[in-house]
Amino acid sequence: MRGLACLPVFFSLAGKRVVLAGSSISVLWKAELCQAAGARLDVFSADPCPGLVALARRCTLVGLVSRRIEPEDFCGAALAIVDAEGAAEAAEFQAAARAAGVAVNVIDKPGFSDFQFGAIVDRSPLVIGISTGGGAPVLAQAIRGRLEALLPRDIKLWAQIAKVWREKLKLLDDTPAKTRRRFWELFSGKALAARHRPADADLAMLLAEAEAGTPAAGSVALAGAGPGDPELLTLKALRALQSADVVLYDDLVSPAIVDMARREAEKIPVGKRGYQPSCRQDHIVSQLVSLAGQGKRVVRLKGGDPMIFGRANEEIAALRAARIPIEIIPGVTAALGAAAGLQISLTARDKARRLQFITAHAHDGKLPGDIDWQALCDPRASTVVYMGVKTLELLAGRLLANGMDPSTPALLVERATCPDERHIFGTIENLAAKVARAGPSGPCVILIGETFADALSLPRTQIKLETQPRALAH
Repeated sequence: MRGLACLPVFFSLAGKRVVLAGSSISVLWKAELCQAAGARLDVFSADPCPGLVALARRCTLVGLVSRRIEPEDFCGAALAIVDAEGAAEAAEFQAAARAAGVAVNVIDKPGFSDFQFGAIVDRSPLVIGISTGGGAPVLAQAIRGRLEALLPRDIKLWAQIAKVWREKLKLLDDTPAKTRRRFWELFSGKALAARHRPADADLAMLLAEAEAGTPAAGSVALAGAGPGDPELLTLKALRALQSADVVLYDDLVSPAIVDMARREAEKIPVGKRGYQPSCRQDHIVSQLVSLAGQGKRVVRLKGGDPMIFGRANEEIAALRAARIPIEIIPGVTAALGAAAGLQISLTARDKARRLQFITAHAHDGKLPGDIDWQALCDPRASTVVYMGVKTLELLAGRLLANGMDPSTPALLVERATCPDERHIFGTIENLAAKVARAGPSGPCVILIGETFADALSLPRTQIKLETQPRALAH
C-alpha cells in the first residue's frame, strides 16, 4: 500500500473513560460525540459554557469538574481532549497525557494531536468517518453531505437487522459458503435501495433466492433528471441511480447526471429528439420489460419530470402488464427551471390565476389539432409551451386569430438552468420571427402571459439576454 496520512480505525468507547478540558462549544461537541459512543466523561472546566452544564445535568455518565486538569487526572483514561488557547497550553496538555499513556486530541491543532475527529455519517450501527488529516475540515463536511445524500435513511435498520440475521444463518449448518455469500450480496442490494423496513419475510425471500441461484426480482424506476443542472437532481433519483444495474437515459439528460449512476451500471442511450433520428418508443418499452424481467434494477432517466410530456403512461402500462414493480421519482420540469432562472413567478394574483402546460408537437410533428384556443387566449392565464419551436409561427398565428392581444408578453428559454441558458424576449406577435433569427438548437420552453412582462425589469447582468424587445404593452 501507499502511505496513509492516518490509520482509519473505529474505536469502541463503551464503558471507557475520556477526559476533556476547556469551556468552549468545541469541547461540548466532542463531549456529545464521546457520550453518544458510550464513554464516561470527566470534563475539567472552571467556566463551562451553558451547553456543557446542560449535558452534565441530563447525562449521568458526564461529570463536570470545576478546576484545571492535573497530571494525575489522566490516569485510566482512554482518550484526552482539550481546547487549548495557545501552543504552550497545548504542549503542556500533550505532555501530561502522553506521560500517562493516553492518546491526545488538541482541537484544531493537528500538530499536537495523536488522532483527529473526522466528519461523520451516522447511520448507526453503520458509521462512516471522513478525514483530510486536519488540513481541510470543510472539504470533509462537503464529502459528508454527498454521502448523506447517497445513503437512504432506513439503511440503518438494515444494518441493525444484519447482526440478528447473521446469527440466524449460523444456526443453518448445512448452508454452503457460496449460498451465504450470495445471501449477503442480495441483502446489500436491498439495504442500499432501502425502500421499506426489513422483515422476517425478507430474510426468507433472500435466503430462498440465494439457495435457488435465481436472480432477484427486477424493477423499474421512472426518474426525472430535471431540466439540466445536475444539482437539481433529487436525492431519491440519485439513490436510484446509485443502486441501478441498468440506466436508460434520454438525449436531453446531462452527461454529468448519467455519470452519477453506479460505476458498474450499464448505461444505454435511448434519446428521442423532434425531427431527428430517434429511438422508437416501442423499442424503449420492450427494453424496460426485458431488462427488468432478467431481475435487474432499471432506471429510466427522463429529462425534466417523467410525468410531463414524457410518454410515461405507455411505459407504465407495459410494465404493469408484465407485473414488474414500478417506482415514479418526480423531477424538476423545465418550466420551473426556466422561471427560477428568470426569477419570475409562473403565477401572480393580479395577472395569472391559472397555469397551463401544453405541447405544440403532435405525434406527426405538427401542431396538435385539439388545442383549447379559448383557454390559451385567457389573459389571466400563464401558458408554458413544450416542444414548440418548430410550430411557434403557426401557434402564434392561431392565438392571434382567436383573439389574443398581440402585445401579450412571450419569451423563449433555451437550455433552462444550464450554464449556456439563453432567453429571447418578445410578444406573441413578434417572438416567432426573433426565434427564427436566433436559431436555438437546444431544448426550449416558451412562456406566454402577462406575468412574464416583469422579466424586463431585471438587471441585464442578472439574466442572459439574446434579444431585447421593445417595451411591451400591458
